[in-house]
Amino acid sequence: MDLDALRHGNFAKLGEAVTDWEQMTKKLAELEKDAEDNLKAKADKAKWAGVNATVSREFIDKTAAEFADAHTQADSITKILSDTRGELIGYRTQLNDAIKRANDENMTVVDTGGGTFTVMGNTRPDWSSDPSGKTGATDQTKVDAYRKEIEGILTKATESDSSAAKALRLLVDQAEYGFSDASYADRDEAAKAVDAAEKLARMAKNPDKMSLDDIAAFNRTMAQYHDDPLFAEQFAKNLGAKGTLRFWNAMASRHAGARGSELDTMKDLQTNLGLTLATASFSDSDAMQHWKNDLIAERNTSFHAAGSSNAVGALGAQVISSLMHQGQFDTEFLDDYREKLFKADKAAGDSGTHDLWTKGYDSVDLVFGDGNGRDPLEGLFDGLSHNPEAAEHAFASKSDLDHMLGTTRFTDRGASLGRALESAVTGIADGDTSSMAPPHSAAQVKIMGNIMSAVAQPGGGADLVTKGLGESFGDMAAAYMPEISHAFAGSESESVFLTKSESPAGLDLTDVTRFLSATSADPAGRAGIIYGESIYTGSLLQEHLSNPSLFDGDQKQVLEDIGRNAGIIEGIVGHSAANAEVSTAVHNETDYNDSLKQKGDVAKTWVNIAFTGLKLPEHLGGEAMGSVVGGAAGAVAGGAVDRLIEGQQLEGARDQALYQSSKDLFKMRDSVSQQTLWSVHDALARNHVDLPKDGIGDSVRQAVNDGWKDSDYYLNRSKDEYE
Repeated sequence: MDLDALRHGNFAKLGEAVTDWEQMTKKLAELEKDAEDNLKAKADKAKWAGVNATVSREFIDKTAAEFADAHTQADSITKILSDTRGELIGYRTQLNDAIKRANDENMTVVDTGGGTFTVMGNTRPDWSSDPSGKTGATDQTKVDAYRKEIEGILTKATESDSSAAKALRLLVDQAEYGFSDASYADRDEAAKAVDAAEKLARMAKNPDKMSLDDIAAFNRTMAQYHDDPLFAEQFAKNLGAKGTLRFWNAMASRHAGARGSELDTMKDLQTNLGLTLATASFSDSDAMQHWKNDLIAERNTSFHAAGSSNAVGALGAQVISSLMHQGQFDTEFLDDYREKLFKADKAAGDSGTHDLWTKGYDSVDLVFGDGNGRDPLEGLFDGLSHNPEAAEHAFASKSDLDHMLGTTRFTDRGASLGRALESAVTGIADGDTSSMAPPHSAAQVKIMGNIMSAVAQPGGGADLVTKGLGESFGDMAAAYMPEISHAFAGSESESVFLTKSESPAGLDLTDVTRFLSATSADPAGRAGIIYGESIYTGSLLQEHLSNPSLFDGDQKQVLEDIGRNAGIIEGIVGHSAANAEVSTAVHNETDYNDSLKQKGDVAKTWVNIAFTGLKLPEHLGGEAMGSVVGGAAGAVAGGAVDRLIEGQQLEGARDQALYQSSKDLFKMRDSVSQQTLWSVHDALARNHVDLPKDGIGDSVRQAVNDGWKDSDYYLNRSKDEYE
């Protein structure tokens, strides 16, 4: 920065800009609140159908998000501009003070252009009168001191100005259309993030020179900044797409076989690097668009680590996917990458995927932990599991879905595929225990129907449950209890079996029956179904007893319908678990009991995030009934979960806890009957409903038993339809 530019700097216009941005930020804050409280809130409550369900809802959600991002970006720009203005005014004051002190000591400071300046001592006749020359020497020391002081001020001012400009450009470039969600308290915070990224990128260009201490320091910085958009972009951009792949391949090769603290360090590095790249993938700047395109283009490149004796290098796709196990990557990036990988995987055929990705790559090990990273679809599926929108896109094609399910017979990708499918059909990212579950779209219900159809197919469909997919199938069944209930109840049952689903009647009854039966073979899958049914039943009972207008008829009839439905669903589970053909897949009773307890913690979150969120039918006004979160419905459903977790003892059942037997059909029937009755009594008590307790209890018990008996009919019918 030129000396005169700072010395005579007029920051009035910058002050006006700060004021304008402050006013803009306030207005955007109001628009953000209005968009969230009115636009999005009303859209969430509306019952969408047809094109509106897939286009209008998505447009409104993204519009509301853009207002939030616009406010965040404006706030960051305001703070950076204000902070920079304050710093520059401070440096101007320091500079003018230094120049004044120099003048007072008979020195002149002159701007010589091009960012240079000089400090000169004024010529005085008495300077030469001292024979020792000490006066002149002392004045030269002062000249040098002032030059150093002023140089330091200009350096700091230049850094403040240039780093602010860089941060502002990066912020604006983050989004090609719309706004960035990057948030910074001041210029210094943004500048530190950019500087840290550039430092780590320089280190990563020479992985062979990084000691374990260097990696630990690298890790600490990346752990601090991996969610920072400017840091993530600068790191990825400076390292480059090929450099990124080389870096991780070198790290994996150099530290192969790591143990103890070294293994922990490498696990952390893989996580932090993956999270950083996930954050970077959301940038729409030209540089990052090129980075993403280049990364995908390197998918078939063979990467050999320096100094490695292995003749076979890791494929780019293997390296990319090994960094996708953590973090949410951008939807468009995942779509592009997934399209390329799916095409290659399908070309190899169901049984050929093993030879395509793993045969001949025995020396490749890119994952510090479970697996080895040789099958890039495993990492991709984990990436999809953290992005429900991209996951839904991935499995919209029945052909792609059927192929991926088919490959689980020849690969170890079943568990990761299950998590991706779960994300696709529920709209909830894997591991997310806080977000509200969105209503199931028609597209999601279609995917769920295709999954059920694949599992229902005779001659091996049920075997998918044993390929690592069973637990996810159970979770998916839990989330789709409203649609499953509609399948058993038939058309025009919306007034009893409440739902937000756009396509409540979108599942085939035969496929549903066989899917539930097959999933029951997996202990965790069976536990998921039982928890899902219990939560949905508890929610339904609470809603109907708290609002009798939901059903235009006798409340007793509603309770009987709900009880019968519980009996059917859990009867299918019970009969299937006890069936000789299925029981061979059930290892033992302990596995199931353990799964029931472990699944309870997850099931608690299903209540908290309204996994079975309900809504009034359109013909009753279409008003939202309110979330189950924190309300009475949540209490009834939560109580049902608590009883399952605690294994509350059945009255009169000697040393036999609720649902703990999968082999005795009568005890299982008694369990579902008792669980349903407890929920009925909870709902009656909470809503102070004046209904004859004994009469209602007897009716519900009989309805559950009738449903239990009917479940055998549905099982036999579904078997006959495929013969």
